[in-house]
Amino acid sequence: MEKLFLVVFVVPGLILATQANEYLDFNVTEIDRIEELEFGFSKYSSNLNPLMVGLTLIRGADSGAVCLDGTLPGYHLHRGHGSGANSWLIQLEGGGWCNNIRTCVYRKKTRRGSSNYMEKQLQFTGILSDKAQENPDFFNWNRVKLRYCDGASFSGDGQNQAAQLQFRGERIWRAAIDDLKAKGMRYANQALLSGCSAGGLAAILRCDEFRNLFPGSTKVKCLSDAGLFLDTADVSGGRTIRNLYNGVVELQSVKNNLPRICTNHHDPTTCFFPQNLISQMKTPLFIVNAAYDTWQIQSSIAPTSADPSGFWHDCRLNHGKCTPAQLRFLQGFRDQMLRVVKGFSMSRQNGLFINSCFAHCQTERQDTWFADDSPVIRKKAVAIAVGDWYFDRAEVKLVDCPYPCDKSCHNLVFR
Repeated sequence: MEKLFLVVFVVPGLILATQANEYLDFNVTEIDRIEELEFGFSKYSSNLNPLMVGLTLIRGADSGAVCLDGTLPGYHLHRGHGSGANSWLIQLEGGGWCNNIRTCVYRKKTRRGSSNYMEKQLQFTGILSDKAQENPDFFNWNRVKLRYCDGASFSGDGQNQAAQLQFRGERIWRAAIDDLKAKGMRYANQALLSGCSAGGLAAILRCDEFRNLFPGSTKVKCLSDAGLFLDTADVSGGRTIRNLYNGVVELQSVKNNLPRICTNHHDPTTCFFPQNLISQMKTPLFIVNAAYDTWQIQSSIAPTSADPSGFWHDCRLNHGKCTPAQLRFLQGFRDQMLRVVKGFSMSRQNGLFINSCFAHCQTERQDTWFADDSPVIRKKAVAIAVGDWYFDRAEVKLVDCPYPCDKSCHNLVFR
């Protein structure tokens, strides 16, 4: 059975609508529906001639580095030039997780689980753009988008022979890094590991390891966009996201690939939550996150499984239809997020941009990364905030006032 949703992107002066399929399988489609629509928004940017970058498959199958279905993983690389010729930006693709055999088998027939279904060319916009007017600090770097086809944030290492599933995210990560080092990344004088959503989580999980790939003289930092998934209760008092993560960690044998500084003291599922990692990391990290993260509202806080009566239905799709009580609940979620980053933000080396928007992933979309009407905090767009932090031009700890004070948001509304 299939349902259709109409999704409207609400941007100052612009409303866009598109249709999306929702299957009756929450763990896969709730994630894909939001993320694919948000990334797809880039085609509506003012850039009528976006950079298209081809897919490179990683010939590392002999090391077991394969997608869920056994096909080769891949990445898109656009070479840097001039002052950025020896600078590298690695963007880890997002796209949710699979936490049981059924959802992983489903992913095998999508670009989230097989390179057979991946786009042969991708638009590079936002932080991946090659135009200085769209991406002022990183436009001439070597920019890479590593495709996501394992379903465990590049962290699993196991298999299920009966279902013909390969859980090789950690091997994909290593094979990609080895391939890129051979193509010149080993000589980098500057490097930034970034990612969105499940890729934003992966950027946190892999950050210190990434730092250790380079000599001490190389400037290395990490950026997590919409990767701050909170270990929070849903509207019924249940633990929807913890149950989801527990399934991912157990099914895909993630435990041994999590930071030991956490697993020495906590169970593996706890260590899959960024809030238990960010204050212990050695490498400088910048967190970009919407205080009212769209994915977390729809799939962690108020999923249909936690709301059988449908009380949250309208609110979860359109914040303008939330009751005062529901808004108070969402304000509590924002408060929890701010508590989580309090200790992290005390370190001068870390950076923060938490805006009070209903959004999810803001670095790859041109309209939210850097444009005339981009979301801002204290008149600073995401691109400028990240650049100021990376290049040490300023200490950046930007936290927005609570909803509804920010009129610069590019909010998502689902119908």
